[in-house]
Formats: sequence, structure tokens, C-alpha cells
Amino acid sequence: MESLRIGHSPDPDDAFMFYGFASEQVILPDHRIEHVLQDIQTLNEWAMGEDPLEVTALSVHGFLHVQDRYELLEVGTSVGRNYGPRLIANGDMALADLRGKRVALPGPYTTATLVARTLLPEIEEVHMDFTTIMEAVKSGDVAAGVIIHEGQLTYKEEGFTLLGDFGVMFAERHKGLPLPLGVNCIRKDLSTSLKTTVADAYRRSVEIAMTQRDAAVEYSLQFGRGLSKELADTFVGMYVNEDSLHFNPEIKEAMEILKTAYWDGSRSEAATVYQAQG
Repeated sequence: MESLRIGHSPDPDDAFMFYGFASEQVILPDHRIEHVLQDIQTLNEWAMGEDPLEVTALSVHGFLHVQDRYELLEVGTSVGRNYGPRLIANGDMALADLRGKRVALPGPYTTATLVARTLLPEIEEVHMDFTTIMEAVKSGDVAAGVIIHEGQLTYKEEGFTLLGDFGVMFAERHKGLPLPLGVNCIRKDLSTSLKTTVADAYRRSVEIAMTQRDAAVEYSLQFGRGLSKELADTFVGMYVNEDSLHFNPEIKEAMEILKTAYWDGSRSEAATVYQAQG
């Protein structure tokens, strides 16, 4: 059997969508699935490297850089509808006050970074592992930080102030459109039949997770970094829903806006130092 590597980040929403595969209710004929877990910034970088995974989750920003290698599966998309990456600080301040200040971001190829470059004033970007951003803000190493994943639900109890929600800010600028954040992609050099088979299988995996929600959330808890089952369920519901099953016209329109109005078309970000910590 041929091995097929499927990569996703170790987060509750991605794990939830993978549940159909993980529970072996979904299989790929003649292929052995190799489950690859890495943070999203690493997956973005691998997609640009010498040995790109056959199937992988990517930031929308990361995908824009590798359109020559990958095409969208159009399933498993993570979309924020009036919510998304959140900008936090130790105290209240105006966005204009961040001009020239150090702001923590979760990696140069993340969608959070792409959007921050347009929605925020000119800042000094400090890229780090997303799990260390809250601590960097708390210690004063940075003036503010952009948080992704479950931090979007826990920042208040950690004592941080919300300066802005990128999903809300994007919708206000673009007629209420949702903010696409993550996509699942497959290499262009694979056969057409395999691409179709993988897309159908991934959709089935998501559908199984949604219909077997309790078991799928329980599975995803191991990737929740201490989240309660209730919070994990809430977080999963934010990013795994009908938008994950169907690549609808609103998502396509928002993707085009990110491509034409937010992205400069270059790979200059590659020169940015990614300060992975932890």
C-alpha cells in the first residue's frame, strides 16, 4: 500500500475534522494514511520545502505562496464569521498607539499575520510559537499579541484586554464577509482520481465528526492544551460547521480579497526570523 501523508495542526478543531480518519471509519483504498501533526507555521514552511506533504492543512496566507504546488480540497476550511484571531494587550489602548511597537504574531505565513499587516498600523513584527504569545504579552516583552486557536476563548480569564478581533474588523471592511483562516490542500502532481477520492474522504471524515459529535470532541480534547470539554466543544463549533463542508461563494469572495488586497504576491516573508519558543 502507498503511504499518503495528511498533515494538520495539533488543535481541537483540526483534530475534530480528522476524527473520521482517526477512528478508521474513513479509509483510502490502496493507501495507508500517515497522520502528521505539526503547528500551522511549520506546515506552511514544509509546503514550500523540498518534501511537501501530499495533503496538508495550510493557512490561507501559506496557500497563497504555494498555489503552484497545491490546490484546494474545498473541504475542512476554517472560517471566522465575525470572529477570528484576536489582538490582546495587558491594558486598554488605541490601535494607533501600536505604531512602531513590538507585536507578537504566530508566524510569518499565518493568515493572522497577513491580515495584521493591513488592519494594524505599521508595527515591529515579533514572530513566535502561538503557545507563547500570551506569556510574551504578560511579561511586557511585546506591547500586544495576536492570538489564535483556543486562546481566543481563554484570554479574558488570563486578564488580558481585547484590542480588536480580526474577524469583526474584516467583516466591517468587506460587507460582512467571513474571514477564511485555514484550508486543506492537496498536491497538484497527484492524479485527478486520487484528488477526488481524498476530497470525498475528507468531507466524509468531517461529516462523521459532526454526526458523532460527542465522541469526536472527546477525541479532540487531547489536542486542547487543558481546555474543558465544554470549551473544546465551543471552539470546535466556531471553526467546524457548514463552512467546513462547502466552499461557498462568500468564502471564495473573501479568499479573492485576501489574495488581491492583502497579499503582495511575494515570498519576502521567508527572510523573517521565526522565533519558535517553548
